[in-house]
Amino acid sequence: MKTVSALREAVDAWRKVTSHIHDLTELARLDDESLRADLEKEIADLESELEKRAFAAMLSGVYDRDGAILAIHAGAGGTDSQDWAGMLQRMYLRWAEDSGFKTEIIDLTPGEEAGTKSITIAVNGEYAFGYLRSEKGVHRLVRLSPFDAAHRRHTSFALIEVLPQVSMEEADIEIAPGDIKMDVFRSSGAGGQNVQKNATAVRLTHIPSGIVVTCQNERSQTQNREFAMKILRARLLELRTAEKDEERAILRGEYTKAEWGSQIRSYVLHPYQMVKDHRTDHETGNTQSVLDGDLRGFMEAFLKSAHNK
Repeated sequence: MKTVSALREAVDAWRKVTSHIHDLTELARLDDESLRADLEKEIADLESELEKRAFAAMLSGVYDRDGAILAIHAGAGGTDSQDWAGMLQRMYLRWAEDSGFKTEIIDLTPGEEAGTKSITIAVNGEYAFGYLRSEKGVHRLVRLSPFDAAHRRHTSFALIEVLPQVSMEEADIEIAPGDIKMDVFRSSGAGGQNVQKNATAVRLTHIPSGIVVTCQNERSQTQNREFAMKILRARLLELRTAEKDEERAILRGEYTKAEWGSQIRSYVLHPYQMVKDHRTDHETGNTQSVLDGDLRGFMEAFLKSAHNK
């Protein structure tokens, strides 16, 4: 029913566009100069709508319409990398807010001096995963370190993970109860007396794969376990997809192992200002705008590149 509803919505939208084109064509055939200004405005609006729909058509992956689970992990580099992870946390939360998506912090480990060691965020809304899948990979920051007494230039890394929020039925992933070890503990984050008094945070370990998932946001242990299971299913789905992709790549003779240092995007704040995506070569000198959440150009460039392959 979900698939049928989505298809019906898409078909109805294109029918409206077709009807709009037909109406404008009929008006243009009248050759009435007094209608020119209105026609030009209508045509401009139509072109904008077509551009949006053409872009949405590229979001045609199996889980592109779903919400996303976004995880940010600080890399090696101590305080600088943890501060970089905190900057990325702010960037993605700003992007989500500006894009109309709702966010919820599911798990957070603050940095020792500044920033964030790791954070897991649920991004809720249609096409959240379709947009955010362009962000998966290693992000590199080059700047003068505010934590270095000599104010030297430092390079920091952070890893971005993006998973679809899929239901148990959609994921087609079977998890045997005996394969899961569950630990319950007190939340380490803020949340008031209830969080600190009760052991509501949940840690799930999938024994066959070794995948560990924690969730300490909800006040209820049951709610935390349910969301932890959702994240676990998404991670297992990603693992299965990656294995299939590797098999296909090896058969084609194109398999290259992804290493930690192979960043997808660089953010340079010194000695010049530039953000560059190494997969698409899309770049901008307005680094502050990007760090404030303006990621549309990078996301569109990635999706267009992936769509044309």
